[in-house]
Amino acid sequence: MGSDREENTNITNIAYSDSEKQAENSAMIIKGAAILALAGIVVKIFGAIFRVPLTNMIGAKGQSYYTAAYSVYNLLFVIATAGFPVAISKMVSARIAEKDFRNAHKSYILAMKFSAVLGFASFLLMFFASKTISEFYNIPGAEPSIRALSPAFLFMPMVASMRGYYQGRQMMFPTGFTEIIEQMVRVAVGLYLAYMFYTTSLERAAGGATFGASAGIMAAALVMIIIYLRDKGKRGELSATSAIREESDRKRFKEMLTYLIPISIGAAVMPIMFNIDTFIVVRRLMATGWDRHTAEVLYGLMGGYCDPILGLPGIFIDAICISMMPAVTAAFTLRNKTELDGHIKTGLKTMMIIAYPCTIGLMFLAGPILTMLFYKKPDEAEMAVSLMQILSLSVATMAIMRTFATCLQGIGKMMIPVYNLLIGAGVKAVLSYILLGIPAININGAAAGSICAYITAGILNYRALRKYADVDIDVKSVFVRPLFAALIMGIAAVAIHKAAMLISASNAISTLTAVFAAIIVYFITVFKTGAITKEEVELIPKGDLIYSFAVRLKIAE
Repeated sequence: MGSDREENTNITNIAYSDSEKQAENSAMIIKGAAILALAGIVVKIFGAIFRVPLTNMIGAKGQSYYTAAYSVYNLLFVIATAGFPVAISKMVSARIAEKDFRNAHKSYILAMKFSAVLGFASFLLMFFASKTISEFYNIPGAEPSIRALSPAFLFMPMVASMRGYYQGRQMMFPTGFTEIIEQMVRVAVGLYLAYMFYTTSLERAAGGATFGASAGIMAAALVMIIIYLRDKGKRGELSATSAIREESDRKRFKEMLTYLIPISIGAAVMPIMFNIDTFIVVRRLMATGWDRHTAEVLYGLMGGYCDPILGLPGIFIDAICISMMPAVTAAFTLRNKTELDGHIKTGLKTMMIIAYPCTIGLMFLAGPILTMLFYKKPDEAEMAVSLMQILSLSVATMAIMRTFATCLQGIGKMMIPVYNLLIGAGVKAVLSYILLGIPAININGAAAGSICAYITAGILNYRALRKYADVDIDVKSVFVRPLFAALIMGIAAVAIHKAAMLISASNAISTLTAVFAAIIVYFITVFKTGAITKEEVELIPKGDLIYSFAVRLKIAE
C-alpha cells in the first residue's frame, strides 16, 4: 500500500514537472516571438524613415541607382545567407532537445563555414563585377552603389549563423537586438554619407546611402561577437553535460541542405520579381523612345517614392500571417473543418479590414501624401501619383495572396505558394515587358505587372487551398463589407482634405487632418456596415476594450 502511494506520488511529481516544463517552453516561445515581432516592426519603421529623407536628397534618379544595387544585393543575400538562420536554428534545437550540445555547436560551425564561402563569393562578384552588373541592368550609374554593398557579405554569414544558433537555443534577444542595431547604424551612416555627396554627385550619394547597409552589418557583427564571447562560460557548461554522440560533418551537411534549398528557393521569389523590374524597366523605356535620364527617373519613382510608403502596411500583414499559422496548423491536424474555416475566415477578414483602408487611402490621397513627404521634390512627387495609385492595389492583392499562402503552409503544403508565386513572376515579366513598351503607360506598366503577379498567385493559392482543405469563404462578409466601409472612408478623406485646404492652404496640415479624420470615419463605418462583429473584435488584442468603446459611442450594440 505504502509503495503504491509512493509510486503514485512520484508519477504525480513527474507529471507536474512535465507540465511546468511545457508551460515554461510555451512562455519562452511566446516571449521570443514577441521580441522578434517588435524588432521587425522597429526595423521596418527605421527603413521607411530612412527612405523618405534619402529621396528628398537624391531624388528619383539617385534612387534608381540605390534600387538597382539593392535588387542584386537582395538576391545574393537570399542565396548566401537567408536560409541559414532557419536551418541552423532547426539543427541546433533538434540536438539540444536530445541534450547533444556538442553536435549542436558543431552544426552551427559547419553552417557558418559554408555560409562564409557563399558570402565571400558574393563579395567578389559585387565588388569586382559591379560595372558589369550595372551595365547588365542598363543603369551604369549604379556601379558605386553595388560596390558599396559588397563588404556586407564579408560579415553577413557570421551574423546570420549566430542568429540561427541563438534562435536554436531559444534565445531571441541577440537576433532582435542586433537587427535593431544594424538598422540604426544603416540609417545614420547611409543618410550622413548621402548628405555629404548629394550636392556633388548622385552616384556617390547613392553609393554612400547603400554603404549604410554594409556599416550596419559590421556593427551587428561586432555586437554578436561580444554576445558570443560573453556566452563562453555557458557554452562550456553545456558542453560538459552534453550527451556523447558520433555524428559526421557529411551527415550534418546533408541535413543542412534539406533545410536550405526549399527555404532559399522560397525566399528568392520576391527578389527575383524585383530583379525583373531592374532588368526590364530602363532598357524597355529607352527602347521605346525615352532618353536615359528620364528612364532612370521613372524607374527611381517606384523605389524612391512608392516603396517606402507601401512597406508600412506590410508590418501588419506579417503580424497577421505569423498569428494565423499555428491556429490553422492545429485545426488542420485535428481535422476540425469548422475551426479551420473559422480561422481562415477570421484571418482573411482581419487582413482585409487592415489592407482595404490602406489601399483606398493611398489611392485617394496619393497626391497629397507624396507632396507632403517629398516636399523637396514636388515635380517628381507629382510624377509618382499615378504610379502610387496603381501600386496601392498591391497592398490588398498581396495581403490576399499572403493569407492563402500562410494557410497552405499551415496545412503542410510549403512549396505550393512558392511555385505559384514563380508563375506570378512569369506573368509579371511578360505583362511588364508589353506595357512598358506603350509610351502612354510607361513605368505604370511595371506596377500593373506586379499587381497581376499577386492576383495570379493569389488565385492559384486559393484553388490549392480549396483542393487540399475544402475551405469555404463568405465573400460578402470577408471582402464586400470591409471594402464598402473603406470606400466611404476614402470619399470622406478626400472631402475633408479639400475642405481643410480651403481653410489652411497647407497641404501638410490638410493631409494629416484628412488621415486622422479617415481613421475616425473608418472606425465608425466598420461597425455601422457590419464589416466586423463583436466576436471578431474580441479576437484582437484589447478587443474587448475596443468594442466597449464602440458601444459607448453608440456605433455598436
